[in-house]
Amino acid sequence: MTLLSLHELRDAYERAASALLAEATPAGHWEGELSASALSTATAIATLSLLSTKVPARMESIKPWIERGLAWLAEKQNPDGGWGDTVLSVSNISTTMLARAAFALSGEAARYADVVNAAIGYIDRQGGVAAVHARYGTDRTFSAPILTQCALAGLVDWREVSPLPFELAWLPHSFYKFVSLPVVSYALPALIAIGQVRHTFAPSRNPLLRTIRNTAVAPTLAKLTTIQPTSGGFLEATPLTSFVTMSLIAMGHADHPVVHRGVQFLLDSVRDDGSWPIDTNLATWVTTLSVHGLDMDTLPESQQRVLAEWLLGQQNLVTHPYTQAAPGGWAWTDLSGGVPDADDTPGAILALLKLSHLNDLTHRCHQAVARGVDWLLDLQNRDGGWPTFCRGWGTLPFDRSSADITAHCLRALHAWRTLPAKVKTVDPAQRTRIDRAITNGMRYLARRQRADGSWLPLWFGNQNVANDENPLYGTARVLMAFRDLDRLNDAEPQRGLRWLASQQNDDGGWGGQGGVTSTVEETALAVDALCIEDDRFDHIRDRGLQWLIDRVNNGSIAEPSPIGFYFAKLWYFERLYPLTFAVSALRQALACRGQDPNNHEQLPCSVADASVSPAALPCESV
Repeated sequence: MTLLSLHELRDAYERAASALLAEATPAGHWEGELSASALSTATAIATLSLLSTKVPARMESIKPWIERGLAWLAEKQNPDGGWGDTVLSVSNISTTMLARAAFALSGEAARYADVVNAAIGYIDRQGGVAAVHARYGTDRTFSAPILTQCALAGLVDWREVSPLPFELAWLPHSFYKFVSLPVVSYALPALIAIGQVRHTFAPSRNPLLRTIRNTAVAPTLAKLTTIQPTSGGFLEATPLTSFVTMSLIAMGHADHPVVHRGVQFLLDSVRDDGSWPIDTNLATWVTTLSVHGLDMDTLPESQQRVLAEWLLGQQNLVTHPYTQAAPGGWAWTDLSGGVPDADDTPGAILALLKLSHLNDLTHRCHQAVARGVDWLLDLQNRDGGWPTFCRGWGTLPFDRSSADITAHCLRALHAWRTLPAKVKTVDPAQRTRIDRAITNGMRYLARRQRADGSWLPLWFGNQNVANDENPLYGTARVLMAFRDLDRLNDAEPQRGLRWLASQQNDDGGWGGQGGVTSTVEETALAVDALCIEDDRFDHIRDRGLQWLIDRVNNGSIAEPSPIGFYFAKLWYFERLYPLTFAVSALRQALACRGQDPNNHEQLPCSVADASVSPAALPCESV
């Protein structure tokens, strides 16, 4: 059936799992490390430079970080004169314009004349302001802040910055989904701050609108104060926090509490090399990925207990002050700037169900899961899919339903629904809601399948695929949902499987689509999705497994690729992604090869085998 020996596969899993276990924090969970970001670094430098200009007394304490950040940017400039979002990313107009503005605002453009001139050349070739607008279309979530920083640096006219209706933030939160905000739901701080600074420097020519906005300045600024997290970082994100903070400084509010907390967040999150990451961490996300990937016999019971307690402690148990999300969800981070979302919540649900075998924690885990399930059920959109943060917010990318998040939610709901009755009791009303939600969610996935059989994700992309898409990621995640729900014989997953198999590269790995350089993350996802009971895909899956095993053997299994999107086409890579994805794929492959020790006959490959301990498997070839 396969050319791979079980011994070789088990050895690769154990080595990758050991590497992943070694990455856990002393507290027992995983924190990971997000890539350094030229875009984040440019926005932080701009903010600190404005502060040092407006408040000279702060210059001495913050100038070293400005200088270190500028040196880092100069070193990381690409040969074409531009910058990408990460050190592994191709140049883009947004990051390059922000970096150019950072040098201007720092007053050090002359010292870095060669760097600045190369950046200007890149910007001119790409089309400048028009290229920024073209990149984001009608979504002003990022185009308005980018051009605001450029306007503050004197590089563009304020009239080229799209005005934002910050006065709408004066309305109660429940009204937002009815007023067609030009920014996505999570960007309320940018709507307020960017809208106000643009109004300050280029007020509306309409007298009535100008009067309304003048009146709305104080109450919306007060609202901004109430939604700032205790860490000072909006969404724990350096760019969003920087844009808000620089806008208030430019308006003459350098002494405002939001500015004080925002600046402190930037100083707390700068790295020793002078760079800033896109976000503080994805601790909850990488922890749930790790728990999902590891076999429970590999994870010490003491650490399982720590992880269960930690995840229980991350559940949001009050109405969230920022998004007004109901209690029950999980955010991507354990820090105060995170907000509950529909990708981390199913991740936490699945992890807690896996950890709930610990008898003294079973009841608490199931209580938390039941709350999380209710939260997901309430979030489902009318189209049957799940959005990221808020139900029914419209059509901007990070508010509408998406295939990858919907698939993740369906897996969590199904896992809770099918847990044996002897270990939990599901409220009949909740069960009815789950059944309906799954039916509608599967219909949504069927509608979202593309003609070639693939699905597109929301939060992941590939810079080498047209339109920055990543159909490999989306298709693999959706197929895993069909597999979990025992629906692989449906027409849609059959088309998806054929598409996935057809995209394998000649080297045995996968990239974002066929012909794109193979990566650990994408190959692992494809292999994981192909761990199914279907002989047609055995050879294809095993070529992918061999590709992964070769990376374990040559030490490159932990090399990350920039496939993550952090809002608005903002790239990142996470140091733990390749390990978490690879460990999951290798464990799933071992489960598919599971043998009954009594008769040594090959068992069929199925999700039900996922609890088989690799340590219990024999070493013979199969």
